[in-house]
Amino acid sequence: MSRPEWVRDRVYIGGSWVPPHGETYEVENPATEQVAGTVRTATPADAAAAIDAAKRASAGWASTTPQFRSDLLHALSAALRERVELLVETLVAEVGTPVQLARSSQVGQALAVLDSYAELLPAFAFEEQVLHTRVLREPAGVVGAITPWNYPLYQLMAKVAPALAAGCTVVAKPAELTPLSAFVVADAAEAIGLPPGVFNLVPGPGSEVGELLSTHPGVDVVSFTGSVRVGRHVASMASTTVKRVCLELGGKSASIVLPDAAIEHAVSATVSNVMVNSGQTCAAWTRLLVPYSELDTALATAEAVAHKHVVGDPREIDTDLGPVISAAQRGSVLDYIDGALADGADLVAGGTERPDGLETGHYVRPTVLTGLSPQSRIAQEEVFGPVLVVLPYSDIDEAVTLANATSYGLAGAVWGSDAQAFAVARRLRTGRVDVNGADWNPSAPFGGYKQSGNGRELGRWGIDEFLEVKAVQMPVSNGSP
Repeated sequence: MSRPEWVRDRVYIGGSWVPPHGETYEVENPATEQVAGTVRTATPADAAAAIDAAKRASAGWASTTPQFRSDLLHALSAALRERVELLVETLVAEVGTPVQLARSSQVGQALAVLDSYAELLPAFAFEEQVLHTRVLREPAGVVGAITPWNYPLYQLMAKVAPALAAGCTVVAKPAELTPLSAFVVADAAEAIGLPPGVFNLVPGPGSEVGELLSTHPGVDVVSFTGSVRVGRHVASMASTTVKRVCLELGGKSASIVLPDAAIEHAVSATVSNVMVNSGQTCAAWTRLLVPYSELDTALATAEAVAHKHVVGDPREIDTDLGPVISAAQRGSVLDYIDGALADGADLVAGGTERPDGLETGHYVRPTVLTGLSPQSRIAQEEVFGPVLVVLPYSDIDEAVTLANATSYGLAGAVWGSDAQAFAVARRLRTGRVDVNGADWNPSAPFGGYKQSGNGRELGRWGIDEFLEVKAVQMPVSNGSP
Protein backbone atom coordinates (compact mmCIF):
# COMPACT_ATOMS: atom_id res chain seq x y z
CA MET A 1 0.00 0.00 0.00
CA SER A 2 2.18 2.75 -1.35
CA ARG A 3 -0.26 5.69 -1.00
CA PRO A 4 -2.12 6.93 2.08
CA GLU A 5 -5.10 7.72 -0.17
CA TRP A 6 -5.59 3.97 -0.59
CA VAL A 7 -6.34 3.39 3.10
CA ARG A 8 -9.88 4.53 3.89
CA ASP A 9 -11.73 3.97 7.15
CA ARG A 10 -14.46 6.59 6.66
CA VAL A 11 -17.35 7.03 4.24
CA TYR A 12 -18.69 10.33 2.92
CA ILE A 13 -22.20 11.14 4.13
CA GLY A 14 -23.85 14.55 4.36
CA GLY A 15 -20.64 16.42 3.61
CA SER A 16 -18.65 14.70 6.38
CA TRP A 17 -16.33 11.74 6.67
CA VAL A 18 -17.94 9.37 9.16
CA PRO A 19 -16.92 5.92 10.44
CA PRO A 20 -19.08 3.19 8.87
CA HIS A 21 -20.16 0.01 10.61
CA GLY A 22 -18.96 -2.57 8.09
CA GLU A 23 -15.88 -4.74 7.77
CA THR A 24 -12.49 -3.74 6.41
CA TYR A 25 -12.14 -4.88 2.81
CA GLU A 26 -8.77 -5.47 1.14
CA VAL A 27 -8.48 -4.18 -2.43
CA GLU A 28 -6.28 -6.48 -4.47
CA ASN A 29 -3.87 -5.29 -7.16
CA PRO A 30 -4.68 -7.79 -9.95
CA ALA A 31 -1.19 -7.53 -11.42
CA THR A 32 0.68 -8.40 -8.22
CA GLU A 33 -2.04 -10.26 -6.30
CA GLN A 34 -1.02 -8.15 -3.31
CA VAL A 35 -3.14 -5.78 -1.23
CA ALA A 36 -3.26 -2.35 -2.89
CA GLY A 37 -5.38 -0.66 -0.24
CA THR A 38 -8.12 -1.12 2.32
CA VAL A 39 -11.62 0.26 2.67
CA ARG A 40 -13.93 0.00 5.61
CA THR A 41 -17.32 -0.73 4.09
CA ALA A 42 -20.75 0.68 4.75
CA THR A 43 -23.69 -1.30 6.07
CA PRO A 44 -27.34 -0.92 5.09
CA ALA A 45 -27.73 1.38 8.10
CA ASP A 46 -24.93 3.59 6.80
CA ALA A 47 -26.51 3.61 3.34
CA ALA A 48 -29.85 4.59 4.87
CA ALA A 49 -28.13 7.51 6.61
CA ALA A 50 -26.66 8.56 3.26
CA ILE A 51 -30.11 8.41 1.64
CA ASP A 52 -31.51 10.57 4.45
CA ALA A 53 -28.70 13.10 3.91
CA ALA A 54 -29.36 13.13 0.16
CA LYS A 55 -33.08 13.59 0.81
CA ARG A 56 -32.46 16.55 3.12
CA ALA A 57 -30.24 18.19 0.52
CA SER A 58 -32.57 17.44 -2.38
CA ALA A 59 -34.89 20.47 -2.31
CA GLY A 60 -32.08 22.98 -1.89
CA TRP A 61 -30.00 21.48 -4.69
CA ALA A 62 -33.00 21.20 -7.00
CA SER A 63 -33.72 24.92 -6.51
CA THR A 64 -30.28 26.01 -7.71
CA THR A 65 -29.91 27.47 -11.18
CA PRO A 66 -28.41 25.50 -14.06
CA GLN A 67 -25.56 28.01 -14.18
CA PHE A 68 -24.81 27.46 -10.48
CA ARG A 69 -24.66 23.69 -11.01
CA SER A 70 -22.57 24.18 -14.14
CA ASP A 71 -20.05 26.25 -12.20
CA LEU A 72 -19.75 23.55 -9.54
CA LEU A 73 -19.27 20.84 -12.17
CA HIS A 74 -16.50 22.95 -13.72
CA ALA A 75 -14.97 23.29 -10.24
CA LEU A 76 -15.22 19.53 -9.68
CA SER A 77 -13.47 18.94 -13.01
CA ALA A 78 -10.66 21.33 -12.00
CA ALA A 79 -10.29 19.59 -8.63
CA LEU A 80 -10.06 16.19 -10.29
CA ARG A 81 -7.51 17.48 -12.79
CA GLU A 82 -5.35 18.48 -9.83
CA ARG A 83 -5.55 14.81 -8.82
CA VAL A 84 -4.93 13.25 -12.24
CA GLU A 85 -1.67 11.53 -11.31
CA LEU A 86 -3.26 10.07 -8.18
CA LEU A 87 -6.24 8.89 -10.21
CA VAL A 88 -4.01 7.25 -12.83
CA GLU A 89 -1.96 5.45 -10.18
CA THR A 90 -5.11 4.39 -8.37
CA LEU A 91 -6.74 2.94 -11.47
CA VAL A 92 -3.57 1.10 -12.45
CA ALA A 93 -3.44 -0.38 -8.95
CA GLU A 94 -7.09 -1.35 -8.46
CA VAL A 95 -8.12 -2.28 -12.03
CA GLY A 96 -4.79 -3.35 -13.55
CA THR A 97 -5.32 -0.98 -16.47
CA PRO A 98 -2.10 -0.14 -18.35
CA VAL A 99 -0.91 3.32 -17.41
CA GLN A 100 -1.40 4.84 -20.87
CA LEU A 101 -4.97 3.57 -21.04
CA ALA A 102 -5.65 4.66 -17.47
CA ARG A 103 -4.65 8.18 -18.42
CA SER A 104 -6.60 8.33 -21.70
CA SER A 105 -9.71 6.20 -21.23
CA GLN A 106 -10.17 5.68 -17.52
CA VAL A 107 -9.40 9.28 -16.48
CA GLY A 108 -9.50 11.25 -19.73
CA GLN A 109 -12.92 10.04 -20.80
CA ALA A 110 -14.34 10.50 -17.30
CA LEU A 111 -13.25 14.13 -17.30
CA ALA A 112 -14.59 14.60 -20.83
CA VAL A 113 -18.02 13.43 -19.65
CA LEU A 114 -17.93 15.73 -16.64
CA ASP A 115 -16.87 18.69 -18.79
CA SER A 116 -19.58 17.95 -21.35
CA TYR A 117 -22.29 18.31 -18.70
CA ALA A 118 -20.80 21.47 -17.27
CA GLU A 119 -20.90 22.95 -20.77
CA LEU A 120 -24.34 21.58 -21.70
CA LEU A 121 -26.18 22.75 -18.61
CA PRO A 122 -26.62 26.51 -19.23
CA ALA A 123 -28.44 25.88 -22.52
CA PHE A 124 -30.42 22.80 -21.45
CA ALA A 125 -34.20 23.24 -21.88
CA PHE A 126 -35.72 22.59 -18.47
CA GLU A 127 -38.95 24.25 -19.66
CA GLU A 128 -40.78 24.52 -22.96
CA GLN A 129 -44.10 25.83 -24.21
CA VAL A 130 -46.46 23.41 -25.97
CA LEU A 131 -49.53 25.40 -27.04
CA HIS A 132 -51.14 26.48 -23.76
CA THR A 133 -49.11 24.06 -21.63
CA ARG A 134 -45.82 24.72 -19.90
CA VAL A 135 -43.83 21.51 -19.84
CA LEU A 136 -41.39 21.44 -16.93
CA ARG A 137 -38.48 19.06 -16.52
CA GLU A 138 -37.80 18.74 -12.81
CA PRO A 139 -35.22 16.80 -10.77
CA ALA A 140 -36.43 13.29 -9.93
CA GLY A 141 -34.93 13.44 -6.42
CA VAL A 142 -32.39 11.06 -4.90
CA VAL A 143 -30.32 8.88 -7.25
CA GLY A 144 -28.73 5.61 -6.24
CA ALA A 145 -25.68 5.13 -8.49
CA ILE A 146 -24.31 1.58 -8.53
CA THR A 147 -21.13 1.32 -10.60
CA PRO A 148 -18.99 -1.55 -11.97
CA TRP A 149 -15.32 -2.43 -11.56
CA ASN A 150 -14.07 -2.24 -15.17
CA TYR A 151 -14.20 1.56 -15.63
CA PRO A 152 -14.91 2.73 -12.08
CA LEU A 153 -14.15 6.45 -12.50
CA TYR A 154 -15.74 6.81 -15.93
CA GLN A 155 -18.90 4.97 -14.93
CA LEU A 156 -19.19 7.06 -11.78
CA MET A 157 -18.96 10.26 -13.83
CA ALA A 158 -21.47 8.93 -16.38
CA LYS A 159 -24.02 8.75 -13.55
CA VAL A 160 -23.03 11.44 -11.07
CA ALA A 161 -22.42 14.26 -13.56
CA PRO A 162 -25.83 14.10 -15.29
CA ALA A 163 -27.63 13.47 -12.00
CA LEU A 164 -26.07 16.56 -10.42
CA ALA A 165 -26.69 18.50 -13.62
CA ALA A 166 -30.36 17.55 -13.46
CA GLY A 167 -30.59 18.86 -9.90
CA CYS A 168 -30.64 15.45 -8.21
CA THR A 169 -28.65 14.37 -5.19
CA VAL A 170 -26.62 11.16 -5.30
CA VAL A 171 -25.74 8.18 -3.14
CA ALA A 172 -22.95 6.29 -4.91
CA LYS A 173 -21.96 2.68 -4.33
CA PRO A 174 -18.78 1.71 -6.18
CA ALA A 175 -17.93 -1.88 -7.05
CA GLU A 176 -16.42 -3.88 -4.20
CA LEU A 177 -13.32 -4.73 -6.25
CA THR A 178 -12.51 -1.12 -7.22
CA PRO A 179 -13.69 1.44 -4.66
CA LEU A 180 -10.53 3.53 -4.32
CA SER A 181 -10.97 5.96 -7.21
CA ALA A 182 -14.45 6.90 -5.97
CA PHE A 183 -12.88 8.20 -2.75
CA VAL A 184 -10.77 10.61 -4.80
CA VAL A 185 -14.01 11.98 -6.29
CA ALA A 186 -15.42 12.44 -2.78
CA ASP A 187 -12.23 14.24 -1.76
CA ALA A 188 -12.65 16.58 -4.72
CA ALA A 189 -16.34 17.16 -3.95
CA GLU A 190 -15.43 18.14 -0.40
CA ALA A 191 -12.59 20.38 -1.59
CA ILE A 192 -14.84 22.47 -3.86
CA GLY A 193 -17.53 22.90 -1.21
CA LEU A 194 -20.24 20.83 -2.87
CA PRO A 195 -23.25 21.34 -0.55
CA PRO A 196 -23.56 18.67 2.17
CA GLY A 197 -25.62 15.67 1.10
CA VAL A 198 -25.50 16.39 -2.61
CA PHE A 199 -22.92 13.63 -3.15
CA ASN A 200 -22.57 10.70 -0.76
CA LEU A 201 -20.27 7.68 -1.00
CA VAL A 202 -21.08 4.32 0.61
CA PRO A 203 -18.88 1.43 -0.57
CA GLY A 204 -20.05 -2.01 0.42
CA PRO A 205 -21.42 -5.36 -0.75
CA GLY A 206 -23.97 -5.25 -3.51
CA SER A 207 -26.06 -7.81 -1.68
CA GLU A 208 -26.43 -5.35 1.21
CA VAL A 209 -25.77 -1.74 0.20
CA GLY A 210 -26.82 -2.17 -3.42
CA GLU A 211 -29.99 -3.94 -2.35
CA LEU A 212 -30.87 -1.14 0.05
CA LEU A 213 -30.43 1.49 -2.66
CA SER A 214 -32.66 -0.56 -4.96
CA THR A 215 -35.47 -1.04 -2.45
CA HIS A 216 -35.40 2.06 -0.23
CA PRO A 217 -38.44 4.30 -0.77
CA GLY A 218 -36.23 7.37 -0.32
CA VAL A 219 -34.37 6.60 -3.55
CA ASP A 220 -36.21 7.89 -6.62
CA VAL A 221 -33.95 6.58 -9.40
CA VAL A 222 -31.50 3.69 -9.48
CA SER A 223 -28.80 3.81 -12.15
CA PHE A 224 -26.95 0.51 -12.42
CA THR A 225 -24.14 -0.70 -14.66
CA GLY A 226 -23.12 -4.36 -14.51
CA SER A 227 -24.12 -7.83 -15.60
CA VAL A 228 -27.50 -8.83 -16.98
CA ARG A 229 -28.00 -11.22 -14.07
CA VAL A 230 -27.51 -8.53 -11.43
CA GLY A 231 -29.37 -5.96 -13.52
CA ARG A 232 -32.46 -8.18 -13.53
CA HIS A 233 -32.21 -8.47 -9.75
CA VAL A 234 -31.85 -4.71 -9.31
CA ALA A 235 -34.89 -4.07 -11.50
CA SER A 236 -36.91 -6.67 -9.61
CA MET A 237 -36.03 -5.18 -6.23
CA ALA A 238 -36.71 -1.64 -7.43
CA SER A 239 -40.16 -2.64 -8.66
CA THR A 240 -41.38 -2.91 -5.07
CA THR A 241 -41.30 0.89 -4.82
CA VAL A 242 -41.98 1.50 -8.53
CA LYS A 243 -38.89 3.65 -8.82
CA ARG A 244 -37.24 4.45 -12.11
CA VAL A 245 -34.40 2.11 -13.09
CA CYS A 246 -31.68 2.83 -15.65
CA LEU A 247 -29.71 -0.26 -16.65
CA GLU A 248 -26.49 -0.39 -18.68
CA LEU A 249 -25.72 -4.09 -18.97
CA GLY A 250 -23.67 -6.42 -21.13
CA GLY A 251 -22.85 -6.68 -24.79
CA LYS A 252 -21.75 -9.08 -27.52
CA SER A 253 -21.10 -6.51 -30.20
CA ALA A 254 -20.39 -7.33 -33.82
CA SER A 255 -17.84 -5.64 -36.05
CA ILE A 256 -19.02 -6.14 -39.64
CA VAL A 257 -16.44 -5.88 -42.40
CA LEU A 258 -18.30 -5.24 -45.64
CA PRO A 259 -16.99 -6.58 -48.96
CA ASP A 260 -15.74 -3.15 -50.07
CA ALA A 261 -13.88 -2.42 -46.81
CA ALA A 262 -10.12 -2.24 -46.36
CA ILE A 263 -9.95 -5.66 -44.73
CA GLU A 264 -6.60 -5.42 -42.97
CA HIS A 265 -7.36 -2.03 -41.45
CA ALA A 266 -10.83 -3.11 -40.27
CA VAL A 267 -9.57 -6.35 -38.75
CA SER A 268 -6.62 -4.64 -37.05
CA ALA A 269 -8.89 -2.04 -35.50
CA THR A 270 -11.34 -4.69 -34.32
CA VAL A 271 -8.66 -6.81 -32.66
CA SER A 272 -7.24 -3.76 -30.90
CA ASN A 273 -10.72 -2.74 -29.77
CA VAL A 274 -11.36 -6.12 -28.17
CA MET A 275 -8.07 -6.04 -26.26
CA VAL A 276 -8.66 -2.63 -24.63
CA ASN A 277 -8.77 -2.96 -20.84
CA SER A 278 -7.99 -6.67 -21.29
CA GLY A 279 -11.36 -7.17 -22.96
CA GLN A 280 -13.25 -5.92 -19.93
CA THR A 281 -15.37 -3.46 -21.89
CA CYS A 282 -19.11 -3.93 -22.31
CA ALA A 283 -19.12 -2.29 -25.75
CA ALA A 284 -16.13 -4.26 -27.13
CA TRP A 285 -16.52 -5.65 -30.65
CA THR A 286 -16.10 -9.28 -29.62
CA ARG A 287 -17.49 -10.82 -32.83
CA LEU A 288 -15.75 -10.10 -36.12
CA LEU A 289 -17.93 -10.78 -39.17
CA VAL A 290 -16.08 -11.05 -42.50
CA PRO A 291 -17.01 -12.29 -45.99
CA TYR A 292 -16.08 -15.91 -46.68
CA SER A 293 -13.83 -14.69 -49.49
CA GLU A 294 -11.80 -12.61 -47.02
CA LEU A 295 -11.66 -15.12 -44.16
CA ASP A 296 -8.06 -16.23 -44.71
CA THR A 297 -6.82 -12.64 -44.91
CA ALA A 298 -8.83 -11.70 -41.83
CA LEU A 299 -7.44 -14.59 -39.78
CA ALA A 300 -3.85 -13.90 -40.81
CA THR A 301 -4.25 -10.22 -39.92
CA ALA A 302 -5.95 -10.99 -36.61
CA GLU A 303 -3.20 -13.42 -35.65
CA ALA A 304 -0.47 -10.92 -36.43
CA VAL A 305 -2.16 -8.05 -34.57
CA ALA A 306 -2.95 -10.19 -31.52
CA HIS A 307 0.69 -11.28 -31.29
CA LYS A 308 1.85 -7.66 -31.37
CA HIS A 309 -0.11 -6.77 -28.23
CA VAL A 310 2.20 -6.65 -25.23
CA VAL A 311 0.86 -8.28 -22.09
CA GLY A 312 2.62 -7.26 -18.91
CA ASP A 313 3.07 -4.95 -15.98
CA PRO A 314 0.41 -2.22 -16.27
CA ARG A 315 2.85 0.33 -14.86
CA GLU A 316 5.08 0.00 -17.93
CA ILE A 317 4.40 2.48 -20.72
CA ASP A 318 4.73 -0.15 -23.49
CA THR A 319 2.16 -2.54 -21.99
CA ASP A 320 -1.03 -2.98 -24.03
CA LEU A 321 -2.84 -5.50 -21.82
CA GLY A 322 -2.70 -5.75 -18.06
CA PRO A 323 -4.38 -8.49 -16.04
CA VAL A 324 -8.09 -9.13 -15.80
CA ILE A 325 -9.60 -8.03 -12.52
CA SER A 326 -9.45 -11.19 -10.40
CA ALA A 327 -8.63 -14.87 -10.22
CA ALA A 328 -12.33 -15.63 -10.60
CA GLN A 329 -12.58 -13.53 -13.75
CA ARG A 330 -9.47 -15.16 -15.22
CA GLY A 331 -10.96 -18.55 -14.49
CA SER A 332 -14.20 -17.58 -16.20
CA VAL A 333 -12.41 -16.34 -19.34
CA LEU A 334 -10.26 -19.46 -19.56
CA ASP A 335 -13.36 -21.62 -19.12
CA TYR A 336 -14.91 -19.96 -22.17
CA ILE A 337 -11.76 -20.58 -24.21
CA ASP A 338 -11.49 -24.20 -23.06
CA GLY A 339 -15.15 -24.77 -23.86
CA ALA A 340 -14.78 -23.33 -27.34
CA LEU A 341 -11.74 -25.48 -28.07
CA ALA A 342 -13.59 -28.54 -26.82
CA ASP A 343 -16.39 -27.67 -29.24
CA GLY A 344 -13.93 -27.73 -32.14
CA ALA A 345 -12.86 -24.10 -32.41
CA ASP A 346 -9.67 -23.27 -34.29
CA LEU A 347 -7.20 -21.33 -32.14
CA VAL A 348 -5.84 -18.47 -34.25
CA ALA A 349 -3.91 -16.75 -31.44
CA GLY A 350 -3.57 -16.88 -27.67
CA GLY A 351 -5.11 -19.67 -25.63
CA THR A 352 -5.24 -20.68 -22.00
CA GLU A 353 -1.53 -20.77 -21.17
CA ARG A 354 -0.09 -17.96 -19.10
CA PRO A 355 1.69 -15.24 -21.05
CA ASP A 356 5.45 -15.76 -21.04
CA GLY A 357 7.20 -14.56 -17.90
CA LEU A 358 4.02 -13.73 -15.99
CA GLU A 359 3.61 -16.30 -13.25
CA THR A 360 1.92 -13.83 -10.91
CA GLY A 361 -1.16 -11.77 -11.74
CA HIS A 362 -4.47 -12.55 -13.42
CA TYR A 363 -3.19 -12.42 -16.99
CA VAL A 364 -4.84 -13.85 -20.12
CA ARG A 365 -3.30 -14.06 -23.58
CA PRO A 366 -4.96 -12.04 -26.39
CA THR A 367 -7.03 -14.79 -27.97
CA VAL A 368 -8.65 -15.17 -31.40
CA LEU A 369 -10.92 -18.10 -32.25
CA THR A 370 -12.75 -19.22 -35.38
CA GLY A 371 -14.47 -22.30 -36.79
CA LEU A 372 -17.45 -22.00 -34.45
CA SER A 373 -21.19 -21.92 -34.92
CA PRO A 374 -22.69 -18.43 -34.50
CA GLN A 375 -24.90 -20.06 -31.86
CA SER A 376 -21.99 -21.41 -29.82
CA ARG A 377 -21.70 -20.32 -26.22
CA ILE A 378 -18.62 -18.14 -26.74
CA ALA A 379 -20.24 -16.45 -29.76
CA GLN A 380 -23.42 -15.68 -27.82
CA GLU A 381 -22.34 -14.85 -24.26
CA GLU A 382 -20.29 -11.98 -22.90
CA VAL A 383 -16.82 -13.29 -22.03
CA PHE A 384 -15.44 -10.04 -20.59
CA GLY A 385 -11.88 -10.91 -21.46
CA PRO A 386 -9.46 -10.45 -24.38
CA VAL A 387 -11.21 -12.91 -26.68
CA LEU A 388 -12.38 -12.36 -30.27
CA VAL A 389 -14.54 -14.78 -32.28
CA VAL A 390 -14.28 -14.56 -36.09
CA LEU A 391 -17.41 -15.57 -38.03
CA PRO A 392 -17.67 -15.66 -41.84
CA TYR A 393 -20.80 -14.63 -43.76
CA SER A 394 -22.01 -15.11 -47.34
CA ASP A 395 -23.82 -11.82 -48.02
CA ILE A 396 -24.76 -8.58 -46.25
CA ASP A 397 -28.20 -9.82 -45.27
CA GLU A 398 -26.62 -12.75 -43.48
CA ALA A 399 -24.11 -10.44 -41.80
CA VAL A 400 -26.93 -8.30 -40.41
CA THR A 401 -28.82 -11.40 -39.27
CA LEU A 402 -25.74 -12.75 -37.47
CA ALA A 403 -25.01 -9.37 -35.87
CA ASN A 404 -28.55 -9.18 -34.50
CA ALA A 405 -28.75 -12.82 -33.42
CA THR A 406 -27.85 -12.44 -29.75
CA SER A 407 -29.78 -11.35 -26.68
CA TYR A 408 -27.59 -8.23 -26.51
CA GLY A 409 -27.72 -4.93 -28.38
CA LEU A 410 -25.24 -2.49 -26.90
CA ALA A 411 -22.75 -1.51 -29.60
CA GLY A 412 -21.19 -2.48 -32.90
CA ALA A 413 -19.09 -1.40 -35.84
CA VAL A 414 -19.39 -1.39 -39.62
CA TRP A 415 -16.53 -1.02 -42.11
CA GLY A 416 -16.95 -0.12 -45.77
CA SER A 417 -18.02 2.81 -47.93
CA ASP A 418 -19.72 5.39 -45.70
CA ALA A 419 -23.07 5.17 -47.49
CA GLN A 420 -23.29 1.39 -47.41
CA ALA A 421 -21.93 1.20 -43.87
CA PHE A 422 -24.57 3.68 -42.69
CA ALA A 423 -27.30 1.65 -44.41
CA VAL A 424 -26.13 -1.45 -42.57
CA ALA A 425 -25.84 0.47 -39.28
CA ARG A 426 -29.52 1.40 -39.57
CA ARG A 427 -30.43 -2.30 -39.67
CA LEU A 428 -28.55 -3.24 -36.52
CA ARG A 429 -30.56 -3.70 -33.32
CA THR A 430 -28.01 -1.99 -31.13
CA GLY A 431 -27.70 1.28 -29.26
CA ARG A 432 -24.46 2.51 -30.81
CA VAL A 433 -22.67 1.81 -34.08
CA ASP A 434 -19.23 3.11 -35.02
CA VAL A 435 -18.70 3.51 -38.76
CA ASN A 436 -15.14 3.16 -40.04
CA GLY A 437 -13.56 3.75 -36.66
CA ALA A 438 -15.29 7.06 -35.91
CA ASP A 439 -14.18 8.85 -32.75
CA TRP A 440 -16.06 8.51 -29.47
CA ASN A 441 -18.46 11.35 -28.74
CA PRO A 442 -19.15 12.08 -25.03
CA SER A 443 -22.22 14.12 -25.98
CA ALA A 444 -23.92 11.31 -27.92
CA PRO A 445 -26.28 8.85 -26.20
CA PHE A 446 -25.02 5.48 -25.01
CA GLY A 447 -27.16 2.51 -24.03
CA GLY A 448 -28.57 -0.72 -25.29
CA TYR A 449 -31.41 -2.55 -26.98
CA LYS A 450 -32.76 -5.89 -25.75
CA GLN A 451 -30.98 -7.32 -22.70
CA SER A 452 -28.20 -4.75 -22.89
CA GLY A 453 -30.40 -2.55 -20.74
CA ASN A 454 -32.72 0.42 -20.85
CA GLY A 455 -32.28 4.16 -20.67
CA ARG A 456 -29.37 6.16 -22.01
CA GLU A 457 -26.24 7.74 -20.60
CA LEU A 458 -24.25 10.74 -21.90
CA GLY A 459 -25.35 13.98 -23.49
CA ARG A 460 -28.77 15.49 -22.95
CA TRP A 461 -30.21 11.96 -22.93
CA GLY A 462 -28.24 11.29 -19.76
CA ILE A 463 -29.86 14.26 -18.01
CA ASP A 464 -33.31 13.13 -19.13
CA GLU A 465 -32.90 9.90 -17.14
CA PHE A 466 -32.92 11.93 -13.91
CA LEU A 467 -35.81 14.28 -14.69
CA GLU A 468 -39.55 14.07 -14.14
CA VAL A 469 -41.82 15.77 -16.68
CA LYS A 470 -44.67 17.97 -15.49
CA ALA A 471 -47.35 19.52 -17.68
CA VAL A 472 -48.81 22.77 -16.35
CA GLN A 473 -51.95 23.72 -18.26
CA MET A 474 -52.36 27.49 -18.41
CA PRO A 475 -55.65 29.25 -19.23
CA VAL A 476 -55.97 30.62 -22.71
CA SER A 477 -56.78 34.33 -22.90
CA ASN A 478 -57.50 36.18 -26.15
CA GLY A 479 -56.36 33.20 -28.17
CA SER A 480 -52.98 32.85 -26.54
CA PRO A 481 -51.67 31.40 -23.25
